[in-house]
Amino acid sequence: MRKDTAEVMLEVAAVLAQRATCAKLQVGCVLVDSDFRIIGSGYNGVPRGIEHCIDMPCPGATAPKGSDLCEAVHAEQNALLNCRHPENIYTCFCTHAPCLRCTKTLLNTGCEAIVFLNGEKAEMPARDLWLKAGKAWIQRGEL
Repeated sequence: MRKDTAEVMLEVAAVLAQRATCAKLQVGCVLVDSDFRIIGSGYNGVPRGIEHCIDMPCPGATAPKGSDLCEAVHAEQNALLNCRHPENIYTCFCTHAPCLRCTKTLLNTGCEAIVFLNGEKAEMPARDLWLKAGKAWIQRGEL
């Protein structure tokens, strides 16, 4: 049976997440254009020149969610840094629902839909803001 495009892109995001260097959560992200060609990809980890959190946990590794002590750059942010033309982004595929900051950043691109696997810890203000803009917020569940 042939897999649908979303399933394949979510699998790519899951493979990217394996490269993540955050001790708390491994996230992968794939940005595609309207033809579903990959135009950006990323995973979360500390900025260049900082020791990886999996080697020396940062203050955010054990801090509660939202404490803003994590030193990692988010997967969506890294994917956007790797995307030449953010206005061409049509869909964002992520292993986890984006946080509010990443959602706001994606709203300033051409992105029309966010499709993700894990949403049990989704930030409801992020979802609400995305939906308020008339865009699609889609949880696909486990692969």
